[in-house]
Amino acid sequence: MITENQVLEVQNLWGSGVVKIGTLKDNIEECENFASAFLDERYIFGAGTVLFKPTKCAVEQFRATKAQALSYFIAGADRACKEDTGFAINPWTKVRFENTGFILEEDRAIAMGNYFFTDLEGNEAKVEYTFGYKLIDGDLKIDVHHSSFPYNPAPVIDA
Repeated sequence: MITENQVLEVQNLWGSGVVKIGTLKDNIEECENFASAFLDERYIFGAGTVLFKPTKCAVEQFRATKAQALSYFIAGADRACKEDTGFAINPWTKVRFENTGFILEEDRAIAMGNYFFTDLEGNEAKVEYTFGYKLIDGDLKIDVHHSSFPYNPAPVIDA
């Protein structure tokens, strides 16, 4: 049975990986290599289907391939999706998860909640997330990644 601690550990690894990508943004080759390895380590690209809906996408909302996910995280001249600006190269100094809950099974786990991305000025961006994890060869890897900004209704104007 997958444990909550296992999920918390992979969340920490995911967050520190996103932060590390941003620290490498001035060395394109090293950034690309690390980001590619990050996707291989954290996601099941190549070993199964990944359902990936990143936060800041409007035209190509869903990313089914590693190349599309890489495009989202680091963009670059050869990016797969033209709207991408490199979410992970913002850069971020910290990623913090606040889990609402978990569904834990023998070889699958789902976590949902908010995660917060801290920028260089100390500002936090709050994002809602759902991650699905699959146990593959003893490692939890992401096969579902959905994140979005919290609902922000238009202000009501009194007549």
